[in-house]
Amino acid sequence: MTIPADALRAAGLEVGERLVAHAEGPGRVVFEREVDVLAELAGVLTGVYETDELSGLRDEWG
Repeated sequence: MTIPADALRAAGLEVGERLVAHAEGPGRVVFEREVDVLAELAGVLTGVYETDELSGLRDEWG
């Protein structure tokens, strides 16, 4: 599907971005930027473990 460049710019989207489509009734489809779950969750456990704690657990696992 081709989306006009003006519409992409106005929506803050870039060529090649992954979008999710939702039908909102007859003749209406809404596109939203796909959520990058990995990027959203990256770093959420920062500070939860002490620096050497994870290394110790890895050593226990072999």
